[in-house]
Amino acid sequence: MKAIGFKTSLPVSDANSFIEFEMERPVPKGKDLLVKVAAVSVNPVDFKIRQNSAKDQVLEIPKVIGWDAVGTIEAVGDEVSLFKVGDEVYYAGDLNRAGSNAEYQLVDERIVGRKPKKLSIEEAAAMPLTALTAWEIMFDRIRINEKDKGKTILIIGGAGGVGSIAIQIAKKVAGLKVITTASRPETEEWCRKQGADYVFNHKDLVNEMHAAGFQSMDFILDFVDANLYWDIMAELIKPQGHIASITGSATPVALNKLKNKSVSFSWELMYTRSIFQTEDMIEQHHILNEVARLLDDGVLKSTLKATLSGLSVENLKKAHQQLEDNTTIGKVVIKF
Repeated sequence: MKAIGFKTSLPVSDANSFIEFEMERPVPKGKDLLVKVAAVSVNPVDFKIRQNSAKDQVLEIPKVIGWDAVGTIEAVGDEVSLFKVGDEVYYAGDLNRAGSNAEYQLVDERIVGRKPKKLSIEEAAAMPLTALTAWEIMFDRIRINEKDKGKTILIIGGAGGVGSIAIQIAKKVAGLKVITTASRPETEEWCRKQGADYVFNHKDLVNEMHAAGFQSMDFILDFVDANLYWDIMAELIKPQGHIASITGSATPVALNKLKNKSVSFSWELMYTRSIFQTEDMIEQHHILNEVARLLDDGVLKSTLKATLSGLSVENLKKAHQQLEDNTTIGKVVIKF
């Protein structure tokens, strides 16, 4: 089968930052599905792994990345019970396994959902990773529930892939008042289109929020940079509130700044369940199916913004460059 990967970490502008090659089509065993991939979307995790996973070395076998896909099941392992051959599915995959930038991919059925029926292939491909991340950070990490309806949530980085669907889930599913950040007219408009009640410029966030009458937030989600916004989040969070972040931190975050307010803090990594094969790994199957239902019912909408046609080195480079430039709104999808 055709696949696209890399043997060493190079700038995306380098001729060999991606290479096309042939590899054996894998065979499913156990709970694995063999999926014929129809489209993939590109996320920041893709370029970060491309930049860092093969530094100062040349891999013997190219590394295939890609963690968002839509496709059709071609074969199943002997322990599969949730799907059958011919089913259309969507999923975000597993960091420990070969990615979706290939014609076929193996994926554990417990982290796979049924493709939303009313969405196109490319519209569906935009959703798995970001929807899982946004859903888990709100409902598994912060544990927002019915009693929280009407409370306030600040989403830092509303126009990106995760922010775009997080706005929708916070507003339409959790019933929260949604405040988010954006710094350009086009990103502000996009956030409002997703359902944000208020959009403020991150460059003067505290002053703008106070001027609008918001002194503090019940919940804060960081989708940009935990340390960069740490002091702002510590100032804006309500006593006994909850902050959660997906961004990681090169240096330790100053948790002591949350002590006097008794504020909770959580990390969210969408791959935790698959990396550690947790007992509740199948929750991602259930989340994806629920998100598919909400998409089909029109409660949520795809965050697709741009589509490239064809699994090619050129298109992967183009998509990675867009994300590295940090100007992407919504999601970029490559349709095979």
